[in-house]
Amino acid sequence: MRRQPQPQIAQFDTGQHAGYLHLDPNQHAGGVGEYLLHRAKPYLPPWLVAAGTGILSLPANLMWNESAAGAVGLTLASLGLTAATWWAGKPTSQQRRLHSAITVAAGTSWFTAAALAGPAAGPLPSLYLIGAPAIAATWNIRQLLRVNPDGAPNDGDKGLLEKVGLAKTLVTSAKVQPNKAEFELQLPGGELTPDDVSKALPKLAGALRVAKNALRTTPDPDDSSRTTLTVVPHDLLKAGASYPGPSHPGGSIADPVHLGIYEDGADMAAFFPGDPDAHRNAMHLLIMGMTGSGKSEGGLTALTEVITRRDVIVWASDPAKAEQTLGPLLPALDWAALTMDDTKAMITALKAVIPARTSWLAKYGYKQWEPACAEIQADGSPGMPYLIAWFEEAAKTLRETDDDVFTGPAQEARSAGMSLVVSMQRASHTQMSTDTRASLGSSWVFGLRDDRDAQFALPDEAMDAGASPQAWKDKKPGYSYLVANGIPETFWATPGRAYLTPVDAMNWAVAGFAHVRAQCDPVTAKAAANAVGPAFTQRTHYPLPALTADSGDDGGIYDQENAPVHYDYDIDPTDNADGDDDGWIDPDAELPPVERVVEIAPPEIPPRTRVGKAEAKKIMAELLAEFEAAGLTEVGPADFMEHCDRFHRSRSWVSGQVAEMVETGRLRETDEAGRYAIVPLQPAAA
Repeated sequence: MRRQPQPQIAQFDTGQHAGYLHLDPNQHAGGVGEYLLHRAKPYLPPWLVAAGTGILSLPANLMWNESAAGAVGLTLASLGLTAATWWAGKPTSQQRRLHSAITVAAGTSWFTAAALAGPAAGPLPSLYLIGAPAIAATWNIRQLLRVNPDGAPNDGDKGLLEKVGLAKTLVTSAKVQPNKAEFELQLPGGELTPDDVSKALPKLAGALRVAKNALRTTPDPDDSSRTTLTVVPHDLLKAGASYPGPSHPGGSIADPVHLGIYEDGADMAAFFPGDPDAHRNAMHLLIMGMTGSGKSEGGLTALTEVITRRDVIVWASDPAKAEQTLGPLLPALDWAALTMDDTKAMITALKAVIPARTSWLAKYGYKQWEPACAEIQADGSPGMPYLIAWFEEAAKTLRETDDDVFTGPAQEARSAGMSLVVSMQRASHTQMSTDTRASLGSSWVFGLRDDRDAQFALPDEAMDAGASPQAWKDKKPGYSYLVANGIPETFWATPGRAYLTPVDAMNWAVAGFAHVRAQCDPVTAKAAANAVGPAFTQRTHYPLPALTADSGDDGGIYDQENAPVHYDYDIDPTDNADGDDDGWIDPDAELPPVERVVEIAPPEIPPRTRVGKAEAKKIMAELLAEFEAAGLTEVGPADFMEHCDRFHRSRSWVSGQVAEMVETGRLRETDEAGRYAIVPLQPAAA
């Protein structure tokens, strides 16, 4: 059976020097004949030159036989070629320079003599038959000694690694994929360490003519003299990717939550609950990125995934932008705090529910939360879903409360089946206490302004390996690094890109999975109600969006009702044990007969034509152009909603389009929430 050819990278062009990072020369395709030819090809050039010299001596002898002018010309040419070889070999090693000069001198001298006297004259045939193979063989020997059995250079990779300060470093093996190459480096013991390789990455990136983010290193955990260099020549994340839909629809929050893709196409996923079998703790997450880096959009993708799971509830806060960011997901949240007062109440409630939830877990024999906790327990008690507390634009919360306000929940919530997510632009010590930052543990880092900001969120191991979010800034929205529990350390410095989730996809997830989503359990609800009272018991429940034909409705299988459960937080199940049924309704009793039927005529609503998404986007762009032409410098979703009769879309859809305009650079955020500065269109260059 014919073997399929393997992808291979012959070399990296490093300018003056040929790159010595190359693939295994043993790779080949075909049968025995092709295999032998493949193995022989690298060693053929010296023999071809030797054979060509002998053949060309025949016509040369016919032309210059016994010619004085020919003798002078050939002699001068021989001397000139030898001198040129010696001069050109100056940048190479002394050994190669001398070997090359001797080879050229011997070959041109024999050719001159053969051209003048004839190749069969005197000792010339013996010199050719002995000398030509011997010289060709010396070049083959040099080539064999340069390459180790794995096909990697074995001379310290002079010219590339030595050029960037990694002299005596050996490339012991190479693994190549279509757009990724991994090289195992053996460092000289006692002279270089993996840290030296990390410091050399910028120079090495320049030598290989790739972006700095295209290189990263992974030290060998068991041998400090070895490290792996990974090279990704082409950025496959440029095109981005839209949210493909729930990764585990109706599954458990214990399943991985897919956030985006890595540069090699692998899924970027995170785990919220812990897993003792996998030696993984529950995740507290710091999300960080400058304005325009795609941080909020990445968070919306994560939350869209979460709300499709059956055993988790979400408490989310955004006192800075209110409905602007969380708007499409509000109906799926158990508690949404969109003001500072509600946010403060939510933090107070979080602190109160931690001991209540840990007591419940201990009562039923759970050392930490697991999917079985959300099921009905053996004694008939309702289960306890996982709780994710998500604080969007947390800098405002920290400023108006205390920079240490999240430290207690971050240190204690894991054991209570809870995860804390804090999202902000810059987690500096002036905004967030170092104790809080240390307790969060995991980080999802988007583009940042400089490397000092990166140090607030990324561990030293990731930055030493080549992670540099400051290289993206706000130019590549969605590009990010994920350092989290359950993510192998080899992926900490691997760039990924968060999915972009359209508002219609969020609406579909909100409405389509309403029938599987958990509701707040009695233990958590009672503790929160006792702590903050009406702030929790009277929290707003938002109506589900109506699904349309283009928003993912697959036939009306979803429950469109939005009837929140109201708990009587002080009720005691034993209160009715004495038989007193005042106020008690028997659910098994027959309904009373119908006495009166009232017909209510539906209101007359004029028909409206709902335009398609593409046309609606075009109308949005036209509206923005009209606002700009009218002299407006700032706009917001409300300005577009005043003209909703032109596209008949919901406010959440309009807000999503405004956010997309911010991403594409047509709008720019201002200091005022919900207001955006219009960025004039740049005329095309002539």
